[in-house]
Parts: sequence; structure tokens; C-alpha cells
Amino acid sequence: MTDETLDGLIGRLDLARKVRLLTGATTWRTAADEEAGLRELVMSDGPAGVRGEAWDERRTSALLPSASALGALWDEELVGELGALLAAEAVRKGVDVVLAPTLNLHRSPLGGRHFECFSEDPELTGRIGAALIRGIQARGVAATAKHFVANDSETDRLTVDVRVSERVLREVYLAPFEAAVEAGVWLVMAGYNAVNGTTMTAGELLAEPLKGEWGFDGAVVSDWGAVRSTGTTARAALDLAMPGPGGPWGASLVRAVKDGLVPEAAVDDKVRRLLRLADRVGALGPHRRRATAVAGARDSRALLRRAVAAGSVLLSNRAVLPLDPAALSGVAVIGVHAASPRTQGGGSAGVFPSGVVTPLDGIRARLRGRARVVHVPGPSLGVPPAPLDTVRCVDPRSGEPGVLLRVLDASGEELYAERRLSGRQLEPEEVPGAHTVEIGALLRPQGAGEWTFGVGGFGRMSLAVDGRTLLDGEFPRLTDDPAVVHVNPPVHTVRVPLDSTRPVHLVARRELVPGSGRATVLAASPPEPDAAASLAAAARAARDADAAIVVVGTTEHSETEGYDRTGLALGGHQDALVRAVAAANPRTVVVVNSGGPVELPWRDEAGAVLLTWFPGQEGGAGIADVLFGVAEPGGRLPTTWAARLSDAPVTGVQPSDGRLVYAEGLHIGHRAWLRAEREPAYWFGHGLGYTSWEFEALEVPDAVERGAAFTVRVRLRNTGARPGREVVQVYLARPGSAVERPVRWFAGYTAVHAAPGRTATAEVEVPARALRHWCPETGAWSVESGPYRVMAGRSAGDLRQEGTVTVAGP
Repeated sequence: MTDETLDGLIGRLDLARKVRLLTGATTWRTAADEEAGLRELVMSDGPAGVRGEAWDERRTSALLPSASALGALWDEELVGELGALLAAEAVRKGVDVVLAPTLNLHRSPLGGRHFECFSEDPELTGRIGAALIRGIQARGVAATAKHFVANDSETDRLTVDVRVSERVLREVYLAPFEAAVEAGVWLVMAGYNAVNGTTMTAGELLAEPLKGEWGFDGAVVSDWGAVRSTGTTARAALDLAMPGPGGPWGASLVRAVKDGLVPEAAVDDKVRRLLRLADRVGALGPHRRRATAVAGARDSRALLRRAVAAGSVLLSNRAVLPLDPAALSGVAVIGVHAASPRTQGGGSAGVFPSGVVTPLDGIRARLRGRARVVHVPGPSLGVPPAPLDTVRCVDPRSGEPGVLLRVLDASGEELYAERRLSGRQLEPEEVPGAHTVEIGALLRPQGAGEWTFGVGGFGRMSLAVDGRTLLDGEFPRLTDDPAVVHVNPPVHTVRVPLDSTRPVHLVARRELVPGSGRATVLAASPPEPDAAASLAAAARAARDADAAIVVVGTTEHSETEGYDRTGLALGGHQDALVRAVAAANPRTVVVVNSGGPVELPWRDEAGAVLLTWFPGQEGGAGIADVLFGVAEPGGRLPTTWAARLSDAPVTGVQPSDGRLVYAEGLHIGHRAWLRAEREPAYWFGHGLGYTSWEFEALEVPDAVERGAAFTVRVRLRNTGARPGREVVQVYLARPGSAVERPVRWFAGYTAVHAAPGRTATAEVEVPARALRHWCPETGAWSVESGPYRVMAGRSAGDLRQEGTVTVAGP
């Protein structure tokens, strides 16, 4: 629709009807206006999959690799295909708006939400984010660039005030959002945090540069619950307050407009932008429609499997990978994560996959009929108990796998009951008179010993085992963070000795308290095995095998939304496990299952180290493809990895007096390592394949005009025995610059393919923005004239060719 048509619609709405559109109708839906031809817009979290409106484990979704894995692809075409899959999932679930991508940066390795962000670098993040946006929106589903802006860590995330200079904002943290606007994104989400003293939902940055200088014509939505005032946020360029139906706008905003505190023209602009969004997704007008996008389950799984291999980063390889199935008679697969991997990060973006291929599943499928596969879990991870599932328990009423979920009134009478598939119930049915949520199950212990049982939630809670109450108390809510209150409530535990394998009846109850959500968890974990004996068993299995594959990783308690990390070490004896196995068998491959950096102190002892991130539902299949040479590991690191946390130049995530100062300025990621003259374990851009490459020549233009892009050509030769793909990366430096600069900075990349012995020419376009810097004195971009070093290579720390380009001008 044209702006004139939209204005005609707005003219038919009175003030109250207009304001009603500016707050959500429900948690996930916007308000409709049938008279105006406007239906509700449905939103869903979406970085790794489209959950839909409900936290219901029976409503499954396709689960993509984590955003950090997408950042490791360095392949915008493949990212676009994954965006199209998200759109298809959105259509299948009746969703109009996918709340993705997350364009915040990996500023510190301790950031708890690394898995949901692409990279440490603004240029790479912008390119990958733009590709995902184009893939989603080409199918008529809206993408959302979030969380605007400098929302790069989790500690005190609802209130933290990030202090960052204007130049650093422009060149680093705003840059990916500018790329999203250039890609045509339809929605931007304002974060919880403040920047330089102003909360983002009331921030001037929403107007300038977002809507003004950049020309963003879409809508700005708040993060859920981030609008905490009426006048300041309504006068700002925020358009939609979520969730609803309550909130600080509504009747208060109507009064503010009538009292002259908020111009009605500001309300009209917000409504115009929401109507434009509705028109784009087919929710406005007489021919209202939903977008059509279809992806078959088999095609989706094949795409996800391909993405796993393409994003896996081979960190090191001492001629161990790929493994030849024909040369193997026995393989030891070791580690808890091998059979129970982390497929996704924790928090609000979680989905329920339709099925998960574990690394153990994938390896067994690849070696079926060829080699014996033995799994040894090794020591436990030492984490709190996991929610019950269908493997270990049954509904005590029906005897079917799962749990019995009941909602009770104040007298204990049952108001509602149903069998569910998980002991983690985040949205029990809301029924009139509801007072207590109860989850019951018959647990079938696999062995005797001391079990750990837990109940999660807030308020009055109890936990009974075979009719005996072992935990009963008040557990008040100590945070307002919605990810904790509604998604990951704390679990309180008791230890109970069980002397047999007979079924045990567990009952967890929590009373419902206003403002504390409904999330209720019933969890259990078996007795922990002796660590020394478990390590010895793993070493024996490795010694008896032709090759050993150890899968290690983080847990939902160390990498999740709502919390930053306190260290980078792998917990639960995992370092000792790798060392024991590597000492027993030199053909040991370590598969690292994490969303962000971890310390790998044994990396020089392992035969190969393969980073697979949180790989999504097809993780095991894609990992097996890489391990056995069906596919080449295509990933390159989107983030520099430290050998030790103490080596990392930028780590701070803890605010002081409510402020988090970005004192490092422009120098994050590889830029910070270069300035500090420190050597990381693995540089930004690092990643090996199954062949080798020689960079033979580099060609750059002698001179370019100010404001012009230029092309770098690199000739390279595949010197190995296999066909392969290489990612050619270009970096710039400005010797003798009159302004502060990084030692060098990433400027562009492309990928080439070549057969053994053949050459390929990579053409890397360096955009004009790579040469510019922000000048706070003039409030404008500027480009220094003179020479720039142009370097090409395999990573920020492995540069093979160099040239010079001169920017013309005075």
C-alpha cells in the first residue's frame, strides 16, 4: 500500500483505536482492527527455529544450528537458504514475524548469549545477518534485527547502562544494524539496556540514525517488557510495546496525548509503520493472506545436515581426519555429550525439535555393518538434575511415557489434567480458580544409589517421593528477568537414596503467585559414577579401539540467556577425560559442542579437534559426515578463541554502579588481540579443510576514489589430494593514520573451490565503508586519503599476500 492509502486508514481511526494498536493484544500477538481490515500479527522467537506462540513440547519445530554456527559458515547463500527454512516454518505455524536475527557482537568471551549472535566482527555480522533477513523476508515473513543496540552481555541486562563513544557506536555496534536496514529489514527490536544514560526504548538512536539518516521505514518493537514508562518511550521512535495486553501505554498514552505531553502525530507515525508491516506480511486489506512457503521434511533435514558440516570448524588435525570407515574395526565414542548433546542454547529462543540425531547416532549409522561402536559416557558433568522425559518415567494415571500435569484449586481439587512429555512445563493451562500446578511421574530407576530430585519455580513449592514430602518451602522470586522467571526458573534439589529399581512416585507442586509466572519443573538425575573409575573405563575403551571420538561441551547451566559466564573451562572432569583418552589412543578426535569459546588446554595432545557449536537437530548426521570424509569441514571461526581466559584482552561484562564502560573502544575481537600483541589459541577466520592451499598472487588497484569500493583478486592453488573450499579473507591497515585505528581490520571475504592441483581466483569486493571512519566533530563519515595496506590470507593471524591501495584526494 502507498503512504497515502495508509494515511487514509489512519484518518478513520480515533485516538483510542490508534493507541490500542501500539500494545500487544497477547504475549505474541498484536491487536487487530477488523473495521480497518487489519488482522492480528503473530510473532515468534526465531534465531534457531520458530517455536510459535506456545511453550509446548508436543508442537515441534525444525531446529537450526546456533547463530554462532551460522556465523562460522562464511556462506551467505547457505544462510539465505536457512532463512527460507525459517520462513517456511513460520508459515507452517501461522507466524508473521520471526524475532531474528540477533546482531549483537561477541565483545567478551564471557558473554552468556554468544550462541545467539554471529560474530565478534561488525562486517561479518552485518553480512550474515543481511543474508538471513533476505532469506526470511523473500517468503513474505518479517525478520527482526535485534537487540538495538550494544546489548552484548547478560549481567544486569534489564538495567545496565553501556557507556560507549559515538565513533565506536557508529563503526562497531551500529554497523550490523545499518547493514540490516540496507538489506530491507521490516522490524527492529529495541533492547532492555541503556546507552550513554538513556534506555533504548526511549533512546534517540531509534530516530537518528535508524529512521532518519538510514531511512528505515519499518517498525520498532520493544524487547518483551522493556517499556517501563509512558511519555519518554511514546515520544521516542518506538512503535510497538510488547507484550500485551497490559503495559505503560494504553489508556495512559491516550491521556498523555490529550494533555499535550505526546504529539498525536507521533502516534500516527507509529500506527503508519505498523500498518506498513501488516501490509508487507499480508495482514492488511480486503485480500488479507498469509505468506506461502513450503519445505518438505526430508528437504529440510538434508539442508540442516549440510549446514552442520559447512559450519563445523576443524581447529587442528594431525593427519587423523578424515577417518576411513574401511580401515576401522572398532571405534570408541566417549562422553556424556555424545549421547546427550546440546543442540541449542538456553533461554527464550528455545524450540522443541521434531527429532535429534546425536553424535553417537550419526557415528553408528555411518559405521553400521562396518565397525563396532562402543559408547562410554565417562564422568558425569556435575550439573543440576535434568527435567524428566519419556525415557525414564511414565504418567502414573495412564501408564504412558511422560508425566501427569495437573492444575488444582485452593482446596486441592483437580481443575485440569493431561499427560505431557516433559517435566519442564513453562505454560501450564490457565484455568479459572487455578491455585497450584502439580507434576507427577512414576520414575523407573536404572540402578540403586543416591538420586537427586528437584523442583523448579517460584513461591511455595514442595517435592514428595512415594508420598513422603522431602522439600517444602517458600522460594521467592529474586529477579525480574523474564528468561529466568518464565523459561529457566531455579531448581531446588534433595538427595534420596534408592535401594532398588522399583518405580518411584514423584510429585512436585508449586503455588501460583502473581508476577512469578507459571513455569514448573520436575527434575531427576541418577547417582553420579565414580570419576576415577569412569576415566579409567574411557581410557580402556579408547585403548581397545582403532580410533576414539570424545565429545565434550558446555551445559545449559554455563551457557544460557540471562547469565554471563564466569569462566571458559569445561566442567565435569571433561579436560581430564580428553587427556586420558588421548594418552590411550593417538587417533583421538575431540568434538567440541559449545556455542562460544571454551578453553582447550589439551588441544596439542589430541589427534584432531573439531568444533561443531550447538549444531541443531541434525547435528549427529552432519558431524559424522565430517568425521568420515563425506563432507569437508567448511567452517571458519567467527570469533577469536583464547587459550586461557586470562589471555583475552577484553573480558568485562560486570557493570560498576550500573554502568558497563566499553573502554576498549574500537578494539574488540581480533583487533584487541593485535593491539595487545598477544597470540590466541585460534584467530578469527581460522579453520582447516581436508586439503591444503598456496596463495600465489594478489592484485589490487593502485588507487581508488574516495567513497568507492574496490576489488582484490587473489590467485591460489589447491596443493592437496582432495577437492576443497577455501575462504579468502582480506584485511586492511592504515599506516600513519591521523586517527586511532585498529592494527588491521577485516574488510571482506569470498570462498573458492578447486580440484587438486588446480588454481582458482578469488575476487573479494572491499566495500567503501571499509575505508571510512566516523568523525564526531563533524557528525559525518570521513575517508583518509593516502596508502592503505591490503592483506589477504586464511585468518586474521595467517596472512599470505600483501599489497597497497592509495585513496585519492587531498
